[in-house]
Amino acid sequence: MTIKRPGKASAGQNKKRSAARPASKVSRRPRQVDRRGRVSAGPAPGFEERVQKVIANSGLGSRREVEQWIREGEVSINGKLAELGQRVNNTDRIRVRGRPIATRTPAKQRVLIYHKPVGELCSRSDPQGRPVVFERLPSLAGQRWISIGRLDMNTSGLLLFTTDGELANGLMHPSSEISREYLVRVLGEVSRDHLRRVSTGVTLEDGEAHFEEIDVVGGKGANRWYRVLVREGRNRLVRRLWESQGLTVSRLKRSSYGPIALPRDLGPGRWVEADSDQLKSLANALKAPTD
Repeated sequence: MTIKRPGKASAGQNKKRSAARPASKVSRRPRQVDRRGRVSAGPAPGFEERVQKVIANSGLGSRREVEQWIREGEVSINGKLAELGQRVNNTDRIRVRGRPIATRTPAKQRVLIYHKPVGELCSRSDPQGRPVVFERLPSLAGQRWISIGRLDMNTSGLLLFTTDGELANGLMHPSSEISREYLVRVLGEVSRDHLRRVSTGVTLEDGEAHFEEIDVVGGKGANRWYRVLVREGRNRLVRRLWESQGLTVSRLKRSSYGPIALPRDLGPGRWVEADSDQLKSLANALKAPTD
């Protein structure tokens, strides 16, 4: 008599069971070739986003500019010309005018409020070794800080940075008309005619400009402080408006950018991260279209 061990199936039973099992699913992850020519499965897509938004978030240009580049055939995805609205993920290879653009899972939007001191340059590096604003900012992994506008070396005050290229471009674009408020000390006798002209408009080398608002806030005689507001980001605009009247700006400090004001307790060279309410206020000021 033949005794079968418990749990052990005969050859015929094993054949029937294996036939009844459903076939295993084949992985559909993209295949990639490494430097040695070996083929391996690539990473699974972590997100899908419209190509124009991915490029705008990289800080290369505004959404409108990117859309125009796509129309002109200057954007490719995996070697083929991109189309408006085409969705990409983190396995796709995007190039703008031949330049590769990183596609990674979108990270949390961050905004820094920085108090720029006099003497720092608004650039990432300086050949002459002068201090630059980016030296004081916290380090990032897989992202970079983008400056929202600039201040010249002799101007202090509020400077905003973000990890969101689309937000930065939107806040700087002339069509947004985001207000910039400055405190300025003017050297010289400021007459009513001077105030009237800089308020109604004067012609500069790059077109007409004026202060939206202007108020006296302190000082005496030939060294008075004024609060001025503009809605443009043209280079040295506040200084040039005063200089057009034969007056000299001896001190200039930006006190607000849109709804964000420079905190009174934030010393020069220090930064603080914007909270959720401040992020919402920036989005509302921008009135950006939602996807």
